[in-house]
Amino acid sequence: MSDPAVAIGGVSKRFGRTLALDNVGFDVRRNELFALLGPNGAGKTTLGHILCTILKPDSGSARINGIDVVKNPRAGRQSLGVVFQEPTLDDRLTLYENLNFHGLIYGVPAAQRRSRIDHMLELVELTDWREHLVRTLSSGMKRRLEIARAFVHDAQILFLDEPTVGMDAQSRDRLWGYVRRLRQERELTVIVTTHYIEEVEGADRVCIIDRGRILANDPPAALKLRHGQELLRVVPSEEAAAIDILSAYPDQSIRNDAEILLKSSGDAFTETFLARHGGRLRKFVVEKPSLESVFLSLTGRELRDQAAGARERTFAFGKRGGEHTR
Repeated sequence: MSDPAVAIGGVSKRFGRTLALDNVGFDVRRNELFALLGPNGAGKTTLGHILCTILKPDSGSARINGIDVVKNPRAGRQSLGVVFQEPTLDDRLTLYENLNFHGLIYGVPAAQRRSRIDHMLELVELTDWREHLVRTLSSGMKRRLEIARAFVHDAQILFLDEPTVGMDAQSRDRLWGYVRRLRQERELTVIVTTHYIEEVEGADRVCIIDRGRILANDPPAALKLRHGQELLRVVPSEEAAAIDILSAYPDQSIRNDAEILLKSSGDAFTETFLARHGGRLRKFVVEKPSLESVFLSLTGRELRDQAAGARERTFAFGKRGGEHTR
């Protein structure tokens, strides 16, 4: 078996009194789509910044293609293409100038630079915009340009930090289409952090992180089998009914606006619940084990929290409505 594309060993990082990463370790295999899932503040971005040589860990090691990025950050960056959560393009330059400048920084020879820029602009469907200023692009087009920029220096590993936040469904699907095509064209390793659970259903492995610790790291099917939880998704017909349900199941209910999720232990629980509360529901759905239920089971927290811009209000299992968790 070949050496891993990325190897994280015993990484810890503290900001003042806050322990952002606590002895985190995992490997990412070559040509793997590896997903990091966790609520805001879980440590995903901190870990990404260590990989990208922006931060140094307090302890532990981080290797890209066998290169220790703490001891040799410049060499480590040669294999890495990055799309950060916040835009990092120069909007005063054209699309071509942004890509060309990136290639110059990485020392890509002129002929290779031109060839790769042409190829990447074609792949992300921005060839006709090459001489336009970046400021004239939509947010989705800017994301596509950042994907193109990540490969001007022929990166072998792509790190995507919340790449589709704020994008509509069509733009998100388009972006992932480009990533799939790049994986087919080359032996590309992809590491992604995201709040969108549906985006990682097709990942080779999903690593769930919360409060700086790894809680699980397995293929989606294995996670569902091992940690999956059947859920009841209900919408009470009135506020009084919602309060009664939350009071009756304080340790296994979570409320998102009008909707309540309940951990179910099987058919008997469902039948008892319906007998008691079925007449006061506007909506009732039984959901079989999913990655969302895995996440809830392991962390007790909703994946899409307020800081990610999602509409849901987040509560912990065992809390009554009105007690926020961060």
